[in-house]
Amino acid sequence: MKTVCFGEIMLRLNPQGYTRFVQTDTFGATYGGGEANVAVSLANYGIDASYVTKLPKHEIGQAAVNSLRRYGVDTSDIVRGGDRVGIYYLETGASQRPSKVIYDRAYSAIALAKREDFDWEKILDGANWFHFTGITPALGGELPEICLDALKVCREKGITTSCDLNFRKNLWTSEQAGKTMGTLMSYVDVCIANEEDAEKVFGIKAENTDVDKGVVNHEGYKSVAKQLSDRFGCQRVAITLRTSISANDNIWAEMLYDKNENEYYFSRSYNIHIVDRVGGGDSFGGGLIYACLQNKSSQDVIEFAVAASCLKHTILGDYNLVSVAEVEGLIKGGGSGRVQR
Repeated sequence: MKTVCFGEIMLRLNPQGYTRFVQTDTFGATYGGGEANVAVSLANYGIDASYVTKLPKHEIGQAAVNSLRRYGVDTSDIVRGGDRVGIYYLETGASQRPSKVIYDRAYSAIALAKREDFDWEKILDGANWFHFTGITPALGGELPEICLDALKVCREKGITTSCDLNFRKNLWTSEQAGKTMGTLMSYVDVCIANEEDAEKVFGIKAENTDVDKGVVNHEGYKSVAKQLSDRFGCQRVAITLRTSISANDNIWAEMLYDKNENEYYFSRSYNIHIVDRVGGGDSFGGGLIYACLQNKSSQDVIEFAVAASCLKHTILGDYNLVSVAEVEGLIKGGGSGRVQR
């Protein structure tokens, strides 16, 4: 089975520990990005995972490529060119102080990519699954058209497609997102979202829900998933249910709507003490795609995805570096944190 993920991989710079931006004189450097994180997850699960982007030919671009190769991701279809690797700065929050992200990604190589850079017929040859997020078209330029080109080839070839809406207010407005994503979503089979994404992009709100106050209404989330499926024809819609107690502690669960079965499936809930929240949603996407490719039942799909994401919150960096056995161990009740000997 071959999966293809398309998007932007960035250089991540963060002060060590809980140091603030204005305090630090050193930054740790790693790499990550929504779709790249999914590709690494899938490679760790033994899936043939290919990642597609555009990166400069210089050493920083090569370092980004190497970070993917290290975990077995196929980088052979990455286009080389342009001058910049996108950067994001991460300040890790604690208790009531939230984490903070500052982007420096304007004019990155992928943001300036052209449609002719990507031969989707060749890239998608033999693929079973294609994944992107709403961040990629939000970068502007020709990326909305590039995403649409890929999705049209997927439709022709019968390749399953997935999209994590991932609305980013610093990249585009709700009106811009709704217009562009409305076109792309008609080609998407599996949609991943949270209550904010659905509301900000498509005006679909989960009623009687306030995650900041710990109020989660299952009926409201069912309605959101059903509306997304009905509007765009998505076969499955996954909604992440995150209740933020503080920057360090969250309650994490998921819901999956299966259109063919017309059923809603809720995962168990996990009380998470967070080491690194960034990439948590992407690890859910990676787990979901893997479980779907294994033809697991809908309940097992959502349980695998949420357990995979739960474990990611304990790992530094964007990438979810866990195995299938570790995820299945958590599902079976091995969540005590006892030393494994």
